Parts: sequence; structure tokens; C-alpha cells
Amino acid sequence: MSTPQSSTDTAADDVVVDVPADAPADADTGTVLPDPDPVDADAVVEPVDVVETDEDSDDSDDEDDDEVDDLLVQEGDVAGDYLERLLDILDVDGDIDLDVEGDRASVAVVGGELRTLIGPDGATLEALQELTRLAVAQSTGTRSRLMLDIGGFRAKRRADLTELAGQAASRVAASGTSERLAPMNPFERKVVHDVIAAAEGVRSESEGEEPNRRVVVLPAS
Repeated sequence: MSTPQSSTDTAADDVVVDVPADAPADADTGTVLPDPDPVDADAVVEPVDVVETDEDSDDSDDEDDDEVDDLLVQEGDVAGDYLERLLDILDVDGDIDLDVEGDRASVAVVGGELRTLIGPDGATLEALQELTRLAVAQSTGTRSRLMLDIGGFRAKRRADLTELAGQAASRVAASGTSERLAPMNPFERKVVHDVIAAAEGVRSESEGEEPNRRVVVLPAS
């Protein structure tokens, strides 16, 4: 009696595979290649848009604010070093206070005899402020709007201009007639504009060219 053959003895070349006539073949070996798998319906085929949450936006704003504050502090440090060297050269005694006011670095030279650094109507102070801004810009690579005060001149001038602008606003609001103020530098004009902007029934604008540019206070209507 013959022993039945196991199915495992079947020769590999006896296996018949049905292949479609149009199936692609490998160019080198002639081997028929299978069709690619269909694309999964769950596959991501488009870039995913990243949606920024309010928390992410707040964090970004905080980082921007920190960068601005750091730059203003750096401006103050550079200005302080520059002014210290200047005081040594001029042999003038004075202490330097650094601060940040709003969106500007603020530097004040206080103490000692400082009138020579202020000049008539603050002219020397204005020149020193521009020189200090240039020194800061050269160091940081960024245009500086730093504010310099010496001997409390600007603080006193701000108080005087605030009172003057308030009085002018009252007169114009009552009379309905515009009023031109004396020529002022940019710092002084800004102080006046700020006061007028907070008053009712009046508005302000600047006219003329430097150094004769002035503020005009007008009725609001």
C-alpha cells in the first residue's frame, strides 16, 4: 500500500497564481508587482492648520512686552554710562537716575551745579538729549526716544506748561476763538497737546516750522 503524500511536499513551481493581465511588472526582473494599497481614508493628506489659542496669544504679547522693557532698560544703561563719562570730562558733579516711563527710557541728572548743562530755555539740555540718543542708537542699533532731564528742569517745565495749557483751554472753550501759543520744542508741545486732549470743548494742532513751531488751541466744533 502506498503512503499518501503530505500537502507540504507540493513543489513550489506547481503553485499557480492568477495575475491580471494588466498588472505592472518590475522593469529589471520582469516580476509582476502588486497594486499599491489604497489610501487610508483616515490618512492626513493636507497640512494641518495650527490654531493659536488665546493663551498662546497672551504669552506672545507678554514676551513682546518683556523684549520692549529689556530694550528700554538697555537704553537707560547706555545713556547712564555715556552721561557719566560726559560729567567726568566737564568736571561736573551729578547723580544719574534711570527709569522707564511708558514707552520711553527716562534718564535724569540730579544734584550739584547743573545750570550750565541746561542752558537758556533748556537749549543745552535739548542738545545733550540728542547726543545721548545718538550714543544709545549707535550702541543698540535702534532709534531711541529717550527723555533726558537735568536738574529737574523738564519736571518744572511740565508743571508750568500743564497750567498754561489748562488756562488756554478754558479761554478758548469760553470764547469760541482759537489761540496760538508761543513757539515750543517737541517735548513742550506734547505736554500741551496731552492737556488739551483731556479738556472738553477744545482741540489742538501744531503749525509752523522748527524752531518756530507752535501749538494752536481751537474750539472743538
